[in-house]
Amino acid sequence: MKNWFSPAVILLTAILLTGCNESAPQTGPESATWSEPVPEIPDYNSLELPEKPNILWLVAEDLSPYIAAYGDSTVHTPNLDRLAAEGVRYTRMFSPSGVCAPSRAAIALGMYPTRTGAMHMRTGPWYSTQENPPDTWYDGRKIYEAVPPAGTHMHSTLMRRAGYYATNNAKQDYQFRTELTAWDESSRDAHWRNRPSPEQPFFAIFNFEVTHESRIWMRAGDSLLIDPDREITVPPYLPDTDSVRTDLRRMYSNIVEMDRQVGIILGQLEADGLLENTVVFWYGDHGGPLPRSKRSLYDTGLQVPLLVRFPGAQLAGQTDGQLLSFVDLKPTILSLAGVEPPRDLDGRAWAGAYRAEKPREYIHAAADDFDGCCHGRLRAVRDYRFKYIRNFLPEQAYYQPVPYREQMPAMRELLRRKEQGTLDSVQLQWFATGGAGEALFDTQNDSLELRNLAGNPQYADVLEELREELSRWMQATHDLGMIDEPEYLERIWPEGSQPVTQTPVVEASSGQLILESETPGAAIGYQWVGQGQLPAAAWTPYTDPIEIQTGQELVARAHRIGFLPSQEIRWQAAE
Repeated sequence: MKNWFSPAVILLTAILLTGCNESAPQTGPESATWSEPVPEIPDYNSLELPEKPNILWLVAEDLSPYIAAYGDSTVHTPNLDRLAAEGVRYTRMFSPSGVCAPSRAAIALGMYPTRTGAMHMRTGPWYSTQENPPDTWYDGRKIYEAVPPAGTHMHSTLMRRAGYYATNNAKQDYQFRTELTAWDESSRDAHWRNRPSPEQPFFAIFNFEVTHESRIWMRAGDSLLIDPDREITVPPYLPDTDSVRTDLRRMYSNIVEMDRQVGIILGQLEADGLLENTVVFWYGDHGGPLPRSKRSLYDTGLQVPLLVRFPGAQLAGQTDGQLLSFVDLKPTILSLAGVEPPRDLDGRAWAGAYRAEKPREYIHAAADDFDGCCHGRLRAVRDYRFKYIRNFLPEQAYYQPVPYREQMPAMRELLRRKEQGTLDSVQLQWFATGGAGEALFDTQNDSLELRNLAGNPQYADVLEELREELSRWMQATHDLGMIDEPEYLERIWPEGSQPVTQTPVVEASSGQLILESETPGAAIGYQWVGQGQLPAAAWTPYTDPIEIQTGQELVARAHRIGFLPSQEIRWQAAE
């Protein structure tokens, strides 16, 4: 196996390690304003790609740009350094939610969670993918699945329809049961190496859970992978105490381990001779694990690192400064695969055959209910310089008392000092209530969003522009988070019952089988099995009439996302 490390990595690291714990400055001229962005964008039209390149996603959980490629030299990440040296570094990629399940729904569907009903964290346990999940969640709330518009399909279903072998290793958690036709394999063993033919292109996802917020307190007793005496910069919105510094060191230690795990997968890709036929994405699934990061609408909760390596290291070392959202990932991989993205997506492709003509002007985000304990309703819009946040429940703070987060020592320290009255004005901002419920931040001069400019008359025009854009976005996407969760549930589950996908009908014609379901927009999956045999876990997506296989039995099911899957139907040719 070739070594994923190289001498170039060492040189790159020396160049990148220019500062400690500081985000890289925004690209573009200093004179760029909120109304006249001038982002740096590579020439994607120059890319020369295979007709159907492999697509590999390496996803680190709960991670802000805390790596050397973005100016943070706290720890050494040689594998990510190499990706940055041989790929494109994206400086403005954002999630539309600061927490995992709504973010993952946005990625899979290419739509905002507030459009698809996936905005509340969470609608049920991640194991709701099983056939018969429990009826209630841990807090007594009814478990339900978000119901996106009819005809909406997961990214992997569309990639499979295009001939790709799609694998997920292994987290799902989409706010809805995984679409029946989504994966060839989704498990801890899922791998491109399991595809039936080495010639088949693949779309493979590997999730790295070691950087998840829970790994800060769950691994508290483990040995640190960084020097325990290494100087750590504590952000001003957290108290500078031993417990906070320990949590920061654990966070960075987990990043070191994540980089090692990334290197293993990249080493396998290179050993298989597939590196130059594969577009490699590495990114965080939303902002970092610390208090005032994850679940928030500050950039610390929404902005993530993204590195993309194209075959042949094309565009190596370049920076892309355009505004990008997670809803853009699905149309982009389809575009790279030569597949025209559905027109009803909220996202747009930034590379490939169907690349959008113009970059985004804004990104949008929302924060709603968390874990059944906390009811919120916040919305945000951001351009190249300014961020606007509106709290539609101003009597409540931006902070919400999520018990899961309060297992973290840093969060407990923050709450303890709040109770004692020893937090400073910056640290208290997160807990503030009342006022107009609006905030405006100049992210160019205040990257941590600590100075609210909403009441400053010098920024009145900016405030009004972003206020109007937020209203436009909410109306255009039919923001479902603006209605109470019980009302939404009544809309999608009339009389409290989850709708069921209609069983497909099989019609034989001219030696072929045509499959249809009366449920609008449902995906249909099928398999050929021996008579009476049970079907396997993976269902082949139905796209065109199927050739009849004599001596075999066809098994088919239909599934619309958010509905229960249909019953099986079996068909066999007469003897």
